[in-house]
Amino acid sequence: MRYIASLHLPPLLPLPPYLLYLLYLLSSRLPISPSPHLPHPSPPMLPFLRPDLAQLTAYTPHPGGSDDSDANVTSPQTIDPLDTNESPFDLPIALKEKLADSYLSNLASNRYPDGEHLRLKQAIADYVNESAKLPVDALTTANISIGNGSDELIRSLLIATCVGGAGSILTANPTFSMYAILARTLGVPVVSVNRSEQTFEVDLAAAQMAIEQTHQPPIRIVFMVHPNSPTGNALTEAELTWLRGLPEDILVVVDEAYFEFSQRTTVEEVRQHPNWVVLHTFSKAFRLAAHRVGYAIAHPTLIGTLEKTRLPYNLPSFSQTAALLALRHRQELLETIPLLLKERSTLLHALREEPTLQVWPSKANFIYLRLSQKALDGTAPQAQERGLNQLFQTLKSKGTLIRQTGGGLRITIGTPEENQRTLTHLKQAIKTLHPL
Repeated sequence: MRYIASLHLPPLLPLPPYLLYLLYLLSSRLPISPSPHLPHPSPPMLPFLRPDLAQLTAYTPHPGGSDDSDANVTSPQTIDPLDTNESPFDLPIALKEKLADSYLSNLASNRYPDGEHLRLKQAIADYVNESAKLPVDALTTANISIGNGSDELIRSLLIATCVGGAGSILTANPTFSMYAILARTLGVPVVSVNRSEQTFEVDLAAAQMAIEQTHQPPIRIVFMVHPNSPTGNALTEAELTWLRGLPEDILVVVDEAYFEFSQRTTVEEVRQHPNWVVLHTFSKAFRLAAHRVGYAIAHPTLIGTLEKTRLPYNLPSFSQTAALLALRHRQELLETIPLLLKERSTLLHALREEPTLQVWPSKANFIYLRLSQKALDGTAPQAQERGLNQLFQTLKSKGTLIRQTGGGLRITIGTPEENQRTLTHLKQAIKTLHPL
């Protein structure tokens, strides 16, 4: 730590927090020339903060945006942001003009937004019934809660079920990291089980054992992504059967952020199971990532509780207007999905021809890969991570930004031109891999 190194204190000397903070302030006045190879030291936790927060790692958005590790690397002219599973296509100009006109004509900046989201809830309920092939009135506004992105809904679910020592959550790794991050920020314990290294199906025996053996506090939420991120696999019938069989005092959360690409949904389960909630988003297929609109589909009683735990006026008027516009023009906006699925197949086929890579099938708008066993034969256990990091950094230096997560690389499907550059850059990166 900076203050200990500066004042040459014994490294194991136990000091009270107030003295550590005083020493930190003193050391900040001393001339120090830290080594460029050492990470920048973190300041001590302020005494009024929860100590466990010091151990948390924040979610890192767009990890490829900048890199100070090599100041001599020339920034590429073309940047392909393929690291957050957004749609590569912006809203059509005509829809942007309608949105701008709405802002100019109808939105009063001095007024709070519609805090009940009534019009948007009705439009969402209509779309959910249509897309899930349910009767027109199968789900109503009473089944819908809207959040500032799905993240807010996840947080509200945690508050409603687990906060205050009432429960813990179960996840199956690798998966979307925000479940664990949000839980830990609220002081909620996280229990994790593994997935198959071959298929990424959940280890159901381990999951069942975790539920039976976790008591203080008991598991109150099981989080599943359908299809899973970052691995792209949809829930199997065995996994769905296990989820359906969970007791009613455990909430099943099925995150279907990529539903429009997989066309597989568990929305029908909401009508059969009061302990089942499905999460959808406008950030992917609907091209509204900048507007942060997510929604939950669940039993009316659960929805009523979410309405209590969410923040008031949580969704700006402009975001509500954008979501309504997107739903009115959903046929036009979702027309890009067949192209993206075709591009996914083309890129999958090309990547599978690389013997250095192991590539998995995908039901989403991204592809997940690792280095193949052939490439790793006879190397150290850490070789996979080192090799992936080399590929990640090389692609980044060439302007292809992807996500290194869950022990692999996740590549968002982009435009045809972006995908061709991805393939070209990846082949070049493979050729320059250092010995593992």
